Amino acid sequence: MNIQKIAILTSGGDSPGMNACIRSVVRCAISQKRNVIGIMRGYEGMIHGEFVELNARSVSNILQRGGTILKTARSKAFMTTEGMKKAYDNLCEEGIEGIIAIGGDGTLKGAVAFNKFNNIPFIGIPGTIDNDLFGTDYTIGFDTALNTIIDAVDKIKDTAASHDRLFFVEVMGRDSGCLALYAGIACGAEEILMPEQKTDINALVEKLKESVLRRKTSSVVIVAEGDDGGGAFKIAEAVKKSFDYDIKVTVLGHIQRGGSPTAKDRLMATRFGAEAVAALLNGQTNKMTGWNGKEVTLIDLEKVVKQHNPFDKRLVSYNNFLSL
Repeated sequence: MNIQKIAILTSGGDSPGMNACIRSVVRCAISQKRNVIGIMRGYEGMIHGEFVELNARSVSNILQRGGTILKTARSKAFMTTEGMKKAYDNLCEEGIEGIIAIGGDGTLKGAVAFNKFNNIPFIGIPGTIDNDLFGTDYTIGFDTALNTIIDAVDKIKDTAASHDRLFFVEVMGRDSGCLALYAGIACGAEEILMPEQKTDINALVEKLKESVLRRKTSSVVIVAEGDDGGGAFKIAEAVKKSFDYDIKVTVLGHIQRGGSPTAKDRLMATRFGAEAVAALLNGQTNKMTGWNGKEVTLIDLEKVVKQHNPFDKRLVSYNNFLSL
């Protein structure tokens, strides 16, 4: 199929680097004499025909910007037969022959479902701060979010040390502890609580008491939002019942999604964007671009949405001695 008009969208939670990826897709496609259409507000905009033509100047001065110029949204309507039919009709009317979608798990599940409904070639690009997608070592936004957390926790540790306090810091990640794990190791956390491991409050209290006996006057515990303990506030309250210490809680929240993307995120986003265009023009469909540590690869979307990234148990084990 000789694709002449490519559509690009961003869907689900935004992540730093999405704009860099949009820029790469647009300019790469234009360099190949293709037309590019931006779909505003993800799948929701596809249903309502919110299309805008993009050119090289449309993506000027966005490389360094967080968020997404195409906006983003979550669409329940898209996952219905009626919604998909309406979206498909709009795409056909616009003459769109291939789609590139940047987003996380929900975005890619939407792509898989849509692919079963029609024959428009579809390429996914991993864009989520959670870094939780199967088939890729890296997702756009992870490095920026990680550095945002590190910067915040470093500041929290300054005040914790000044007041001899214990801080529970909650970070994003949904059902994945990847962001919490990397942040905890990089920040020197006393403990890291994640969905992949059952939280034992009694064991946590004993570890914190031992740290006091070792003359540690302040500590930080990183808590992934999906941890089975119920979140930082609930865990902190449980700890307070048997640990007499000055305890504070900080939930970093949506600050983790914003900000100018790091060099790593800009470079990875650019790679993914260019390779997604190449994949479409080479006749590929129902694939996601991924990173294997050396180069961009293509993974079947069906595999991506049905499997989970393996948990780095070795990195978890490091915290046993790093927190001494």
